[in-house]
Amino acid sequence: MRQSYLKAPIILPFILSALTIASAQTLPVAAPAEVGISATQLARIKALQNQYVKDGKLAGGTILVARDGKMVYFDTFGAIDKESGKPMPKDAIFRLYSMTKPIIAVAALTLYEQGKYSMLDPVSKYIPEFANMKVAIDTRDASGKHDYRLVPAERSITILDLMRHTSGMNNAGPKDADGKSIFEKLDIKDHTLEEGIKLLASAPLVHQPGTGFDYSPGPDVMGRLIEIWSGKPLDQYLDETIFKPLHMVDTGFWVPEPKWNRIATLYDAAPDGGLIRATDSAQEGYKQKPIFESGAGGLASTTVDYSRFAQMLLNNGELDGVRIVSPKSIELMSSDLLGDLPIYGGPVVPGYGFGLTVAVNRGPAKTASVGSAGEYYWEGAASSIFFVDPKEKLITVYMIQKRRGVAISREYKRMLYAALTK
Repeated sequence: MRQSYLKAPIILPFILSALTIASAQTLPVAAPAEVGISATQLARIKALQNQYVKDGKLAGGTILVARDGKMVYFDTFGAIDKESGKPMPKDAIFRLYSMTKPIIAVAALTLYEQGKYSMLDPVSKYIPEFANMKVAIDTRDASGKHDYRLVPAERSITILDLMRHTSGMNNAGPKDADGKSIFEKLDIKDHTLEEGIKLLASAPLVHQPGTGFDYSPGPDVMGRLIEIWSGKPLDQYLDETIFKPLHMVDTGFWVPEPKWNRIATLYDAAPDGGLIRATDSAQEGYKQKPIFESGAGGLASTTVDYSRFAQMLLNNGELDGVRIVSPKSIELMSSDLLGDLPIYGGPVVPGYGFGLTVAVNRGPAKTASVGSAGEYYWEGAASSIFFVDPKEKLITVYMIQKRRGVAISREYKRMLYAALTK
């Protein structure tokens, strides 16, 4: 009797999902026990999310889990907007932020397979402004005032560097004499993608290319390269090559007006861990087409849409009979391409390497955490996260909208691994 009581709230959410998300195409459905997942542990995960909502640490979110190609759990918690109390719907639209990057990598790999470029090609072959780059060596005078001297880059930035974050750029950018980021003065997102990337190339690098990992706007440059290689605007190429073939019906750089009521409210973390409603442009910014379509963090999507993308990755580039890229391209994307290079800065968890826009698990002996060698993941600035575990044939998408709340999503990831029973 106790067993059926525990299963009931788990099975009901994904039965309802097929009825409540008519416009989206969900994965096939199975009960957790059929694929070796504990319904009891899933219930614990849901209870913890509800407690976070009660404690004011989260407004709400969604969780989707699939194993062996079957969706075993899909449910929501909390509200789409804490102030209104409107329950979080399964088709809520979330800001992906850096979860955009793996989509850009796959789009770039479709062109790689067409022979449009080599991973070791210099970026300047396609965008001449990246030729003869300089590296800023930060110094301070006797008063502590910032200054820098420029030295020539020892080698060109390559396509590989852009996608594994070894280009020599980072998101902060070099500092001027007042200690302010030069990137802030460029305002690249007030320009078209073509114009913005040329501006980005005008700033000096902060490291020599290829010397180490530092989280960067490299995928923004990749977005422009996709336009150059394909001859199409970035949004059009993504739509034709990834979104339509995978039936990702709610994914794009902006949200049409009929869907505005489904955009989850964005929050910032308060000093006490609670929530502060965001008031910057990101709150309303997805309601119109952007001037600059950011490959590093510009997409919005739903949990169902992103689960289809993640399942395609797990299936080595194919879903529902539609092939997006080859198995070898997925193997390249999900391999640790850093080797012994140092990590200068960025959100990579200790024990992980890095592939093409995704962090790659080097195994429990390196991470000191549950997981599998070869699992790969990435997360967004609003703390949503996804991962793909080929060994366990497992994917998950966990969507919330809290900036600086990533500790919660990483905790979710650890708890999900505890749900595996075989």
